[in-house]
Amino acid sequence: MDRDDLADFLRRRREQLQPADVGLLPGARRRTPGLRRDEVALLAGMSTDYYTRLEQSRGPRPSVQVLSALARALRLTDDERDHLFHLCGHTAPARGGDRHVGPGLLFLLNKLDDTPACVISDLGEVLTQNRMHMIMSGERIQHTGPDRYIAWRWFTDPEVRAKFPDDAERLARKHVSDLRATAARRAGDADVTELVSRLRATSPEFERLWSDHEVGVRLNDAKRIHDPRVGMLDLICETLVTPNATQKLLVYYPRPGSDAQEKLDLLRVIGTQSLSDESDSAERLLDHG
Repeated sequence: MDRDDLADFLRRRREQLQPADVGLLPGARRRTPGLRRDEVALLAGMSTDYYTRLEQSRGPRPSVQVLSALARALRLTDDERDHLFHLCGHTAPARGGDRHVGPGLLFLLNKLDDTPACVISDLGEVLTQNRMHMIMSGERIQHTGPDRYIAWRWFTDPEVRAKFPDDAERLARKHVSDLRATAARRAGDADVTELVSRLRATSPEFERLWSDHEVGVRLNDAKRIHDPRVGMLDLICETLVTPNATQKLLVYYPRPGSDAQEKLDLLRVIGTQSLSDESDSAERLLDHG
């Protein structure tokens, strides 16, 4: 591990970023250019002391997970991310099935502060999500094992499917056909093979749909999502795919003519609170707002 070069690289990348680049308010006048150390630490989910030690060439060798978090916090490009890994003596992750979200997608995600949006991998792992998506769908980036994948939870967790009571069968087929396309594009990939094998062994429904051999990459879709706080959300899910097709930006916006915008506005006010004891007042707001 090259501690001096790592410290220099982190410091220079931090100084090149402005608060607006990462969705932060400028705040009071700054004595130094770029982000503060505590802001980078917050974005990366680590202590300020730990990050400071890295910039002062006296920190321990960061783990792969820490480096991935720093790459996202500092909005590193793929090449810069790889360089960060090499400085710490780690092998850079393979570009196929990459979990590193680039600065362009993160910039777009930050701009969509009033619209639910997230970035997923081509295998359906939620890599990052904005606040509105977290409010609407819950926290989705801390799952481990097969629970990381949307398709796995869809076919193994009844609570996930219960949020889509109107068209569960259609969406199930969409999940399988999309996974079929990814499996063909990444033939032989261990992650894809393991996920498909586990789904076929665990879910008879998935096995049945997989045997139909339907293929299709989802680019947009209409979804009716039930939220216990505000009722049914009529949404359109627009999908933007990266050039190498390894990641997708999902943006949810109201279906024209529906009351979804009003309900999303209410959810934004509610935040992440539980409204189990406030459902009546929420209903009144919707009726008279």
